[in-house]
Amino acid sequence: MEKRYSEMTEYELKQEIAALSEKARKAEQLGIVNEYAVLERKIDMAKAYLLDPALIQTKTTYQIKDTEEEFYVEYLNGVFAWGYRVSAPNKEDALPISMLTQKD
Repeated sequence: MEKRYSEMTEYELKQEIAALSEKARKAEQLGIVNEYAVLERKIDMAKAYLLDPALIQTKTTYQIKDTEEEFYVEYLNGVFAWGYRVSAPNKEDALPISMLTQKD
């Protein structure tokens, strides 16, 4: 049985990210778009466990990685930031903290 990301050490997480990145690269080369997207999300999840949630400030707007969208963080729960996309303020959403970057 595989370990959860929350149970892995930093070394194990980095190994998992490397393995997932290789699988994602192959899926992209083969044009398997759905598998590539799933693997990218798994990589984002694993990376979230390598970050310190204290680096994310609540009541702050961040840019979502690889998009032009902005995300307003209401609160944190573990490695997830809960809030809403600025483009859809009436719909609560949660993102792994690894998907948030400082606005330019």
